[in-house]
Formats: sequence, structure tokens, C-alpha cells
Amino acid sequence: MKKQFLAFSLIACAVNVTLPTPVFAVTLYGAGSLRNSLTEVAQAFTTEYGITVDTYFGPSGLTRAKIEDELSRNLSTADVFASADLGNPQQLFQQGLSHPVQNFTSNRMVAIVRPGLTGVTSDNILDFLLDSNIKVGTSTPLADPSGDYAWQIFDKADAIKPGSSQILKTKALQLVGGNPSAPPVPTGENNLIYFLKTNPLADIFLAYYTSGNSAQQLEAGKDLQIIELPNYLATKADYGLTVIKNADPDGEKLAAYILSPKGQAILTKYGFGNPSTSIPEHQGASASLLALTVAFAVQRNLSRRRKSMANTKV
Repeated sequence: MKKQFLAFSLIACAVNVTLPTPVFAVTLYGAGSLRNSLTEVAQAFTTEYGITVDTYFGPSGLTRAKIEDELSRNLSTADVFASADLGNPQQLFQQGLSHPVQNFTSNRMVAIVRPGLTGVTSDNILDFLLDSNIKVGTSTPLADPSGDYAWQIFDKADAIKPGSSQILKTKALQLVGGNPSAPPVPTGENNLIYFLKTNPLADIFLAYYTSGNSAQQLEAGKDLQIIELPNYLATKADYGLTVIKNADPDGEKLAAYILSPKGQAILTKYGFGNPSTSIPEHQGASASLLALTVAFAVQRNLSRRRKSMANTKV
């Protein structure tokens, strides 16, 4: 009996030596406007749980298409998708590619005005936008929600001054958000500072408040002006979060962290607003069921990785 116990102990020790401690990682795809905030959220998540987060940020429309393409080719893709709208993650859910979408934060559109252009206010912003001498910059519709929101602003302007929508859509310069014809922004340069100051192609840029705020925090962007849109043009951006089907089990944990008070506090620090739908801090039985599901998935994932390692050795 003692010999058998000794043999078992030796085998157990050998397994502990040959099997490395698994390093779990989760992949987050997010909207470009979330780069700074979700990078900090990811770092806080890693510090708390010891789980590495790989990130990719880009225009939400193009990112959703990237996820669809990667899934169709059985390639590695996002575990969690954080979009600057609800529509793009909802498309994934409707195709059966992800779990239900949750509104996790919000933003708003504002006008960012270049230095030297004076007299612009919320009351007269539409007059400035329609001025033939004023160049208006936007993101790219369909590829990026910020461009879609800009187009919504143009449509709202039609109710005040008929014909405004077509004039604004025709003159708008789609300088960011995936437009292949747009001039490239040098690596490390802030988009708004680049197009409003460094390479001044626009006089007024319709963008998210958080983007304007981030630009103003930089030394080169301190003289940019942020003009709030009047009520008749005001446009809110609701951001959607979804976990991709068959994602790494830690994806659920990261999504929950983004929705948690800790994650929300970081988003608020960067100027994001509250989600339209309240997020309960405690989920009761649902949370317990989720915890059991995640635990089972972790064990299954670990078993799969061990098998893969064994096959590699053979």
C-alpha cells in the first residue's frame, strides 16, 4: 500500500513539473473612442484577476465585419466586443454569433472647433456648419458610428432649415473612421489635433465629447474649442457590449468587470455618461448560474489545452 502511495505521489509530482500553469488571456475588440478608457479598464482587470487582456481598437462597423470574417474562417477573434453603438453588436447577436447586447455606457456628439475660428456658439453652430467657407470634418458613415451620428445631426438640421441635410452631407469631409481615401494620420498623432491644427483640413469637426476632451488634455490640443450642440441637433450615442459565442470563459468575466462599478468609474473618468439601461450591481440567481457556467467552461478549456499539449509532445 505504501509503495502504491509513493508511486502515486511521484506521478503527481511529475505531472506538476511537466504541466505548466496555464496562462489565460481574453481578447477585447473595442471602438476607437474607447481606446484610452478600456485600456485602463483592461489593466485594472488584469491587476485584479491576473488575466491578460489582448486589445484591438477600430471603427465599430469595420470591427464587427472583422469579427464576422474571422468567425467564418474559424480564426481567433474577439471574446468581447465593445461598440460605439447598439446596432453593430446587435447584428452579431441576430446572426447567432454573440450573446445579448448590453448598453454599458453612453457618449454625445459635439462640435470641435479649430483655434482662431471665433464666435462659434451652440446658438449659431448650424449657421457656421452651413457656411460655404467652413470645412466640416466627420467620421465615415456605416464604417464608424460617429459618422452615422454626424449624418443624424445633418438630418435633424433639415427640420430647422430645409435642404440643410443634403448640403451638409455633400460638403462633409470623411477624414477618419476607415475611409480609404482619407489622408493617413501619422502614428502617435491625435486625429482631431492633426486635422484641425497640424494638417488643417477642417474648421469644425463633429465628434464625440470624449474624443474632444482627450484632445484637449494634450498640450497641442489645449486651444481646441468644444461646442455643445443645441437641443434640436443634440445626438446621444449609446454603446453596446456583447460576448461572442464560444468565447474564452474569461470573456464573461471581463464583460462583467466593464459593467461593474469599478469599470463604470473608469469610463466616467474619461467623460462617458451613464448607460440608458440601469445595471444592477447584484444579479442574484443569474449571477450564480453564470458563475457555474464559467467555472465549467474554464475546466473544459483547461482540459482541451492539456490535450493539445499532449498531442504536441507526441
